[in-house]
Amino acid sequence: MIFTSRSRRRINGTFSPVMRWARSVGAAAGHAWRRSLQLRVVASTLTLSFVVISVLGVVLTGQITDRLLDTKIDAATKELDRARASVESQLAGDDTTSVANRLELARSSLTSRDGDTASEGGSAGTFDPVLLVRGDGARRELSTGPADQIPEALRAFVQADQISYQFAPVSEPGGYSGPALIVGSPTASDLPDLELYLVFPLAGEDRSLALVRGTLLIGGAVLMVLLAAVSLLVARQVVLPIRSASRIAVRFADGRLKERMPVRGEDDIARLAMSFNEMAESLSKQITQLEEFGNLQRQFTSDVSHELRTPLTTVRMAAELIHDGSDDLDPLLKRSSELLVAELDRFETLLSDLLEISRHDAGVAELASEQLDLRMCARAAISTVRHLARETGTELIVDMPDDPVNAAVDPRRVERILRNLLANALDHGEGKPVLLRLRADDDAAAFVVRDQGVGLRPGEEKLVFNRFWRSDPSRVRRSGGTGLGLAISLEDARLHDGKLEAWGEPGQGACFRLTLPRVRGRKVVSSPLPLRPSGQRYPSGQPLPAARPEGVGASSGERR
Repeated sequence: MIFTSRSRRRINGTFSPVMRWARSVGAAAGHAWRRSLQLRVVASTLTLSFVVISVLGVVLTGQITDRLLDTKIDAATKELDRARASVESQLAGDDTTSVANRLELARSSLTSRDGDTASEGGSAGTFDPVLLVRGDGARRELSTGPADQIPEALRAFVQADQISYQFAPVSEPGGYSGPALIVGSPTASDLPDLELYLVFPLAGEDRSLALVRGTLLIGGAVLMVLLAAVSLLVARQVVLPIRSASRIAVRFADGRLKERMPVRGEDDIARLAMSFNEMAESLSKQITQLEEFGNLQRQFTSDVSHELRTPLTTVRMAAELIHDGSDDLDPLLKRSSELLVAELDRFETLLSDLLEISRHDAGVAELASEQLDLRMCARAAISTVRHLARETGTELIVDMPDDPVNAAVDPRRVERILRNLLANALDHGEGKPVLLRLRADDDAAAFVVRDQGVGLRPGEEKLVFNRFWRSDPSRVRRSGGTGLGLAISLEDARLHDGKLEAWGEPGQGACFRLTLPRVRGRKVVSSPLPLRPSGQRYPSGQPLPAARPEGVGASSGERR
């Protein structure tokens, strides 16, 4: 059959809904199989039970069939012996009639005795006798009864003077049609080459086997239903406590630390419930202790930071007074006063960072967002790190759109993030140009700060935001960072529902990307800028997009 393209499209259009339905049903079944322990237990039990019942049914049917046929063969052999004796006695001494008439009389005697023989034999049942006289070149073959039903293979054994039997299908017009047992034997009559065959229909045995098969089938189906109910009940007794433990564990993970499993009895499930409750009680105590310790730690940090402000203010006033009169001091004392003022500045910055990080830890940091142009935050951050760029001799490449990039942000926090990122890049850029880029789409705005310095080793892109972590502790801090700048920047980004990410390779520099939603409360799904740099190249082989240079200044943060 040849299908045209139109017919193929019609066939595909017809089967597509069926295939989609089949796939959806298969997916739903697979999902239910993976999620339901009870379904797997019941299905496994029924599958194994079906295999066992099927094997048992086949074995029982085979055994019953063999016993019935063996009984039938024994009874048929005895009946054959009686029939052979009857035929030999019937044919003895009568040689006046024709051979055909003698055969017919002998067969009639067997037929008339059929009822009595059946009652005597019991299990042999009724039979149809067949008498055959082999022919040769001078005479033809003579027979009485349904001779055409006798298999040639059976006749070959009988002609070799062997008593044999064979199962074969028989079909009589208007009579029995089906399997039958045919037994044959040679006779010692005065008729040479006389063969006697008895055809026993197996209708009764067929009915018995059909009854046995039906009984086994119905019994197996009933047993499968009962096994399904039993396995469902047993699985339910095991699964229900597990489901209860799962629900309680979920509520426990949600913060409801008083949830416990009910304990019923003293079995394995009860011991599981007791063990679960003991574990939950221990975890609850440890969580409570950790929360109390965390609260105390945050409170201690906040209190210490506040308490240090008063003596710090006093010390600063004294240091500034000494520094103002440093021209009249000895050069060593003058240098000491300068170091004292510089370290007091760093100390004051550290206190401010500690207070800020403690607010984030306590969850009390507030976001004072307003709608503004993000380019203003970038320019403010650049102005604060201007002197650091001059000290390091670093050129800043600024790439921002000409049009305003408005977003709902806290300008103080965004400026602090950019200031920390710029100071970090200038500190580790080894005097090579640093890129600051701003891009935006309809949903988000992104800043990228890219340096060409020492870079980050594999795994350090996550560690870089840890508090007080430094990749190389021996490096000199040009910016005087406190070690908290990037940690605070990460918390500020999260407070905006944004992301702060890092990338770097040794010798290839590092890249930090800040992505902020343009509408407050909206989650960041994607970023307008890639994190991994790409594009044109510096003369040294490093990436650099076209942008305009601009001077930069100082920061309180650094990449550790």
